[in-house]
Amino acid sequence: MSRVGLKPISLPDKVAVKLDGRTVVVEGPKGKLDFNLPDGINLSSEDGTVVVSRVTELRQQRALHGTARSLVQNMILGVSEGFTKNLEIQGVGLRAAVKGSDLDLSLGKSHPLLHPIPAGLTVTVADNTKIKVEGIDKQLVGQFAAEVRAFYPPEPYKGKGVRYVGEHVRRKEGKSVGK
Repeated sequence: MSRVGLKPISLPDKVAVKLDGRTVVVEGPKGKLDFNLPDGINLSSEDGTVVVSRVTELRQQRALHGTARSLVQNMILGVSEGFTKNLEIQGVGLRAAVKGSDLDLSLGKSHPLLHPIPAGLTVTVADNTKIKVEGIDKQLVGQFAAEVRAFYPPEPYKGKGVRYVGEHVRRKEGKSVGK
């Protein structure tokens, strides 16, 4: 039994949910998102709430029930409020800049890293070291932030690299001089 899937989703003001065949279309002040419902999962909307239900108790449908509900809720949150991921670069000489539709990362490599910014995302850089990724699609925002972090993950000895704001990096002790 999916406890997440049974919870109704309340709709904020100015957000509309439409069902077009098997496609859920969510429109709000920040944009429009769509999602194809899996087979055996139904969606109903009434009185400012959305309810996701399943047709049978098959294992596949039980597994997708809560997932489908979470995806629809994230779409509703995205078009009403949006999602944000903040990254910071630590280390001498490491910096970032937005150049057109690319994020230019100078991370101590012999070449600049130009990472294309997907459509639907807004990337801003402050102080050459603080990167802010904003968008309405939670998966797209998180994936882009993870790709940028993967270019130079924080290393455990000096803590240099790209990290999420507030991320704790476990530090290791360096080599000790033996006698």
